[in-house]
Amino acid sequence: MAMSYEETNALSKDATFRGRVSVACVHFADYIVGEAPTTPAHSTRIRWAQQTMVNPDLAVTNCIATVVNDSAVQDAGGAAITDSALQSAVENSINKLL
Repeated sequence: MAMSYEETNALSKDATFRGRVSVACVHFADYIVGEAPTTPAHSTRIRWAQQTMVNPDLAVTNCIATVVNDSAVQDAGGAAITDSALQSAVENSINKLL
């Protein structure tokens, strides 16, 4: 069941959830650093990855609204989402933004 706007807003500000999103962003950044330079949009992706590794909190600030609105996050109720499902939600969200 989808979360209410109030619940979604609260989740976007929850320090524990933001910490989990930060870890997922850094994992994705590390993956991007290792991908082939021929990957479509690699220059944009590598720039994002490098910036994320330097300042993961900024990456979270930039993507949290998209992450909390991801259907997997909404369906799980946010805090209950598994790490694996959250990783996918973060990657999907980042790909939408890049």
